[in-house]
Amino acid sequence: LCCREQPIFSTRAHVFQIDPATKRNWIPASKHALTVSYFYDATRNVYRIISVGGTKAIINSTITPNMTFTKTSQKFGQWADSRANTVYGLGFASEQHLSQFAEKFQEVKEAARLAREKSQDKTELTNPALNITSHQVLPSPIISSNGPGEDKLFRSQSADVEMSTEKERLKKMLSEGSVSEVQWEAEFFSLQDNNNKLVAALHEANANVDQWKKQLAAYQEETETLRQRVAELESQGAHDSSSENNKEELSQTLEELELLIKAKDEEIQMLKSQKCGHWEAEGEREETLQKLQELEARNAELERRLHLAEQTLAETLAEREKIQNEVTKVAEIMDVKIFELSEIRQGLAKLVES
Repeated sequence: LCCREQPIFSTRAHVFQIDPATKRNWIPASKHALTVSYFYDATRNVYRIISVGGTKAIINSTITPNMTFTKTSQKFGQWADSRANTVYGLGFASEQHLSQFAEKFQEVKEAARLAREKSQDKTELTNPALNITSHQVLPSPIISSNGPGEDKLFRSQSADVEMSTEKERLKKMLSEGSVSEVQWEAEFFSLQDNNNKLVAALHEANANVDQWKKQLAAYQEETETLRQRVAELESQGAHDSSSENNKEELSQTLEELELLIKAKDEEIQMLKSQKCGHWEAEGEREETLQKLQELEARNAELERRLHLAEQTLAETLAEREKIQNEVTKVAEIMDVKIFELSEIRQGLAKLVES
């Protein structure tokens, strides 16, 4: 670029050109987005759109008042350059970038129009052939084009016909390429959106993996604590098994005592019956009464021992039930933690596979 041209606006976009063979498909100018800039040549009062890829000028389009920038979607726009005999397309990252580029195109187009009018006015003032008096007749037919609040522009009818033909050709070129362009553009931005979603999902998955690792470490620590508690309860259960043996022995002793008490009761009843029917001698009577007192005392002692044994058995059974309930609760907690660990491992395995 010459030092007389200065950039006035720059943006980033994917650059495309219409396929010169089919006039239907877009050909990407590069694999990545390029810098697209508006340049102003103060010496010639000319505006150009320029984009350079490496050492090659991808876009070198001089803006004229006849050009039109068309938004074909929310992120894609195009314009035709008759001098370069092509149609340029730009794919932007957002709708805002497209709007900024379109607004700048309109401003530059208006500036180019004013520059052309100013140049034509100077030409008419300096060229003697244009100084025609009011009573003279122009040698060729002219057409005046009046805009609101603008000076008159005069062009020859042949130039208008040529320009109209060029416009029709460019419109046809645009219409032929619009269908394929929309399809390609939709696919391109769909892939771009999918890529952004995959990147976001990857970041989220990495964050989830870190969180799951911390949670897994906490669960492992808690599981180890529960295992130690289970080991303690199992050892206590082994001690309880010895208590179970003692309980069986106590039960057997109780049964023996009950049988003995029953036998003594029968013996007492028999002695009482003998006492009622046979008191032949006073000595035998006193001996029988003493024996009866001894039997009653022994019976009371046996009943006391039976009561103590029943109380010990009840306490042992209550303690055993309490320990079994605690073991059951710990086992349920262990099952829940093991299930959660299994789900976390499955989730990590899926993440590793993906």
